[in-house]
Amino acid sequence: MNPLTEKQIRSSFVNCSRREAAQLALPLDLAQTRWDRLDLLGWIDRKAPLRAYVVVPVDDAPVGVALRTPEPGGRRRRAVCAWCEDVYATNDVALYVAARAGAAGRKGDTVGTLVCTTFECSRNVRRLPKIVELGTDPADVVVERRVAGLRARSERFVREVLSEA
Repeated sequence: MNPLTEKQIRSSFVNCSRREAAQLALPLDLAQTRWDRLDLLGWIDRKAPLRAYVVVPVDDAPVGVALRTPEPGGRRRRAVCAWCEDVYATNDVALYVAARAGAAGRKGDTVGTLVCTTFECSRNVRRLPKIVELGTDPADVVVERRVAGLRARSERFVREVLSEA
């Protein structure tokens, strides 16, 4: 992922007002972020724990999506994250819902998905594969396939938020 500034992040949001984007709490350590190891930037709002945000590259441009969890405290469940599909990191997955962009979102249309609560998907797909995951492929091929899958699935979610369906 290309490094992003605060201004780029705030202007990337597609499903909230400019005022909401200007007021959202950004991650604390943008300067310390290892952008080369990220496929998406996601974080929980430290001021409002039921809200979270994610910025995903779509067609080489950052697209931000405001998320919320309908469960108080973002109740975690044992499930597989729909983005990283890591079968070993199943304890910290929560349902997140995003309002669609534009008129559909203003009418109340939403899109939901199960995602790692800490948005550690980029780290999860880069972990060393276990022997049972390798099959006949070398570890770097498995990791490349996981990274490509994460990028495709998170981008597909953002495109669904952008669609008027």
